[in-house]
Amino acid sequence: MTSELFKGLSEPIRLRIAILLLDQELCVCDLMAVLKLPQSTISRHMSRMKASGLVTDRRNGKWVHYQFADTPLVEGMRSFLRRNYSGIKPHRDDLKILKQYMASRECA
Repeated sequence: MTSELFKGLSEPIRLRIAILLLDQELCVCDLMAVLKLPQSTISRHMSRMKASGLVTDRRNGKWVHYQFADTPLVEGMRSFLRRNYSGIKPHRDDLKILKQYMASRECA
């Protein structure tokens, strides 16, 4: 199980996605807007993260929302990521873009 979690984070884009999911659930469209990547790329990475047990999803109409899985092992991984990665580039920049995006989305 632990090796699968690390495989779920073994790609730079997946690590960036994980940092964005630290504090909130996000849909593919949110991740596309922040990371400036096509839907197919985001969906492929989310499938790998889900297969590794790192994230879970829920459907709301045509939208799929992702969040970290609720397990002790994943919670430890979240704490590690928060302490060691969320303050460095490009993660800090991604979080800033996400904050701006979410604020503008709520106003729409």
